[in-house]
Amino acid sequence: MDKKITTLLFDLDGTLIDTNELIISSYLHTLEKYYPGKFGRDDVLPFMGPTLEDVFMGIDPDKADEMIKVYRTYNIEQHDLLVKEFNGVFETIRTLHENGFKLAIVSTKVRDVVLKGLVLTNLDQFFDVVISLDEVEHAKPDPEPLEKALQLLGSSPDEAIMIGDNHHDILGGKNAGTYTCGVSWSLKGREYLEQFEPDYILDQMSDLLDIVGVGMK
Repeated sequence: MDKKITTLLFDLDGTLIDTNELIISSYLHTLEKYYPGKFGRDDVLPFMGPTLEDVFMGIDPDKADEMIKVYRTYNIEQHDLLVKEFNGVFETIRTLHENGFKLAIVSTKVRDVVLKGLVLTNLDQFFDVVISLDEVEHAKPDPEPLEKALQLLGSSPDEAIMIGDNHHDILGGKNAGTYTCGVSWSLKGREYLEQFEPDYILDQMSDLLDIVGVGMK
């Protein structure tokens, strides 16, 4: 590492908060409505990470907007029942915040859903910058969301690290010129993320503190 890390950009879903069951359930609910019996749990795992528009346009462009509405309605209704924080996340983010690191969320979700997840897990107090799908023209892996977050934080790419559970996060970081970090608790698995050659992979969230040189309180 040539320069000290001052800035950490986090994906939210699957990285800081466990929305896996919510997302899988939302896809299965929606697809069962339109294609009864056709999609199972394993079939929807590749849909984790891309935007809803990308996923549903790939399934049926004519019904994509309608399916997105069905997905989002169910997703909001079930959100607080199915979402939980990953172990060690709150303590790690609090420690980073207390030590003066610049923190941002960079998500492919719409803003109201992102904020709902942050408030539910009490993480909203630590993030002054949230970049959602509503703030950009192009989602990760395009560098635009990361570049917008860095601009708002007053940081340069060479002092930042992008942390996420999907290849969109790793490639987004590479495209923006930041360091990159995957999380081994990704639903797609450690080996999947290793294909994209992140600079680091976390086995637990607190490992991030060692990378940036901070001790846990």
